[in-house]
Amino acid sequence: MKLKYKLLPAVLVLCAFINNGCQGILEENPQASIVPSFFNSPSGVLGGIAGVYNDLRSAWGTEGFTNEMMAGTDEHLAGASASGIQLHNYNGINGTNFGAAWSIAYTDINTLNGVLEYGQTIDLPDATRKQYLAQAKFLRGFWYFYLVQTFGDVPLNTKFITVPSQAASRQPAAQVYEQIIKDLTEAATDLPDKPTAPFLDKAACKPVAQLVLAKAYLTRGWLNNSQADFTQAATICADIIAKKATYGLDLWANYGDAFVPANDYGKETMFVSDHSKDPKYGYYTVGGGASGGAAQNLSPWFTNWNYPNLGINSFKNAAGNLTNNGTSTMIRDSYYGRPYIRIRPNSYKWPSGPNAGKSYFMDQAFVNRTVDSRFENTFFTVWIANKDTPNAQNTANNSRGIAYTLRANVDTAIWMPDYEVQGAPQFVGTRPFKGTVIPPSLWNNTYFPSVKKFMDPSRGANFNDPSSRPAVIYRFSDVYLTGAEAAFKAGQIATAKDLINVVRRRAAFRPGNTADQNAAAATAMEIKEADVTLDFILDERTREFYGEWQRWLDLVRTRSLVRRVKDWNPEAGANIKDFHMLRPIPQSQIDRVVEGPKFPQNPGY
Repeated sequence: MKLKYKLLPAVLVLCAFINNGCQGILEENPQASIVPSFFNSPSGVLGGIAGVYNDLRSAWGTEGFTNEMMAGTDEHLAGASASGIQLHNYNGINGTNFGAAWSIAYTDINTLNGVLEYGQTIDLPDATRKQYLAQAKFLRGFWYFYLVQTFGDVPLNTKFITVPSQAASRQPAAQVYEQIIKDLTEAATDLPDKPTAPFLDKAACKPVAQLVLAKAYLTRGWLNNSQADFTQAATICADIIAKKATYGLDLWANYGDAFVPANDYGKETMFVSDHSKDPKYGYYTVGGGASGGAAQNLSPWFTNWNYPNLGINSFKNAAGNLTNNGTSTMIRDSYYGRPYIRIRPNSYKWPSGPNAGKSYFMDQAFVNRTVDSRFENTFFTVWIANKDTPNAQNTANNSRGIAYTLRANVDTAIWMPDYEVQGAPQFVGTRPFKGTVIPPSLWNNTYFPSVKKFMDPSRGANFNDPSSRPAVIYRFSDVYLTGAEAAFKAGQIATAKDLINVVRRRAAFRPGNTADQNAAAATAMEIKEADVTLDFILDERTREFYGEWQRWLDLVRTRSLVRRVKDWNPEAGANIKDFHMLRPIPQSQIDRVVEGPKFPQNPGY
């Protein structure tokens, strides 16, 4: 949301909006602390809300939070330069290496409590004041929903705290869910159908609050096996879909169009965390490169392998592994992105057991790559040379028997086919290949398909800088798949099938096909009621949302984390236990509580 406010724990910057609410800071009034009277004015209420929106940047798109949401699941394995390795292998996760978002969430919740407690009488028209307070209720419910899913029982505060305390306690998750549902229900009632000034672009509006409310009902339903909660979640999603025209929401015809930068704020996007490239709003200096610090959107780089480091005469060694050799065929550029090598697709092929001969990535989640377009729209598999690279016939390990030059912007430097290729890495069959062929049998923690959904070519010469694209938190397709999961749990299998098929038919579309070809592909993608199982829904969510900060919460919600990790993840399967369904309480929180009962850690940590 492009509100140019910034609220930090110690300094509050107030801004006066001009008409579109997103142009510039016109007035700054630094304050050493936030006092109740501050929230008695429209600018104070807006400053508080905008500060909380600003703080979403400190989670979505950052390295630590991305690890929390993706590492140690069925979808992902550690890259060669992985950080937070404990999250990948569940060996040593504790309160000292986890939970940066905890303090952000509670700082924001206290700000929102101030808005809600003291902003009831601000001098605004009733409808406008209701919208401002609804924004605060949504954001409080949003943050508490993250906290209760992640940590279970957590402190529940709904009053503005002005005096620091060294005492704290945890309230039962059931009580926290009651507050979440109350906040989100009231927010959905008072928020407008579409984002309106000063909350523009993809800030919260009615359908966003409804979607998070449906997710809260669905998650609580899984905890309590509550058919009423499942039915309520399904009903809410059905209502959003029925009113999609009113809300200005729809699916793009082509799945890949959801990730075109020009469509970041388009009809399929529901809610985002904005990341501005304007240096006067902080976080980085244009041209200075990314340091990985707070509030930087580095999501394009985490799942990127080190493509500029691969030599033209790389070969398969005696052990059958790809060995890097020769002059590099690529230089780092903005199109293919900065390689961090943190997280990779789970392409491990199990040698034995119930999944013998299968990998989750290629043989389970993205098994139907011929018809389903989501694999090709999610991953880079071809890198076109961006520099000329000569290769003499007698160069070491040039087995092709010819001299040639790999030409920039013409020849393929690296090809990662989704099937085995005889003669790889230097041949396709008996035909010499100018670049390097890396089929699935050669993928590992160094070489793997890169996620291209979040790439930011706008970086240009400053491609080392963080991305200024928004981190998209919810897309409209999530309404269909959340509704399908809720309907499945409510026993409405036909409805679940129909909702899944909407998403699958869209995934069959390819812009290069004829109308008849696309229609046939859509039909081929349809499933039957007998196909609707929990595992199928989870696999479908992988296909639709791979890399979109969803997976850990999906597995925790459905009580599937331990089972699915043991089934598919060789790095984590041996260590994961039932207690890992909750994360450890940050040690800093435990240490702060020195009055009254000791603040309890989650079991197992």
